[in-house]
Amino acid sequence: MVSLATERAAAPWYQRLFLPAYQVRDAARYAGTSPRTVAAWHYGGNPVLPGRERKQPLSYMELVEVAFVSYFRQAGVSLNQIRKAREYVASNFETAHPFTEYRFKTEGHHILMDYFKIDANRESGKIIVADAAGQLAWTNLMGDRFAEFDYELDLALTWHPAGRDSAVKIDPRIAFGEPIADGIPTFAIKGRWIAGESIEEIAADFGISPEVIKDALRFEQVEIGGNGNGR
Repeated sequence: MVSLATERAAAPWYQRLFLPAYQVRDAARYAGTSPRTVAAWHYGGNPVLPGRERKQPLSYMELVEVAFVSYFRQAGVSLNQIRKAREYVASNFETAHPFTEYRFKTEGHHILMDYFKIDANRESGKIIVADAAGQLAWTNLMGDRFAEFDYELDLALTWHPAGRDSAVKIDPRIAFGEPIADGIPTFAIKGRWIAGESIEEIAADFGISPEVIKDALRFEQVEIGGNGNGR
C-alpha cells in the first residue's frame, strides 16, 4: 500500500508548495493582517512560525500557516497559546507545517483538547478549550477558516481567501500560485482596469462573466463604480 507521504512526493506539483513565492506584504493582505505583524510572527523574540529564511518570500505552506495564525488572533487567541499548540501538534503529528494538514482539521481538536487541559489559562479556556458539554469548541472557532480551503492528499491545497462566495482562489498548481479568478490572475484583471477598460470589456476579452471580474477587482482592493460601463 502506497503511503500518503509517498503519494504526495510523487505528485508533480508537490515541490512547488515549498518554493518561496509570496512577498510578506501580499501574504499579509490575503490573510487580513499587516506585513509587520507577519514578520513578527516569524522573527519575534519567540516566533510563532519559526523556520522561514530571512529576506525570502513565503512558500505556499508558510502562507497557509499565516492565514491560520491570523484567524486565531482575530478570534482572540494569544500568541503564546498559538505557539504552544502549534509546537505540540507539530511534535505529535511530526509535521513542519501543522496548520496545512487535513488531519489537523479532523484530529487536531482532540490533541488540542488534551493539551489545553494541561496548559490552559482562563482566557484561552473561554475561547478554545471546552463548551458546556465538555467538548472542544474547535468547530465554532475554526469552521470558517477550514471552509476557505479545499483539501487533497490531506493538504490544504486551494485557498479561497475572499470566501466561498468569491471566484478568487489561490492554488499553488495554477499560475505559480498567484490569486486567480476563473483561471485569470487577479493582478492582470486589475491591470486592464487601471489601463481604462470597463468590466464588460475585460470580461468579453477573457471570456468570463462580469461578476468574476468584479470579484477579482474587489480582491485587488479596487473601488468599483456603479455607472453603465462598469467603472
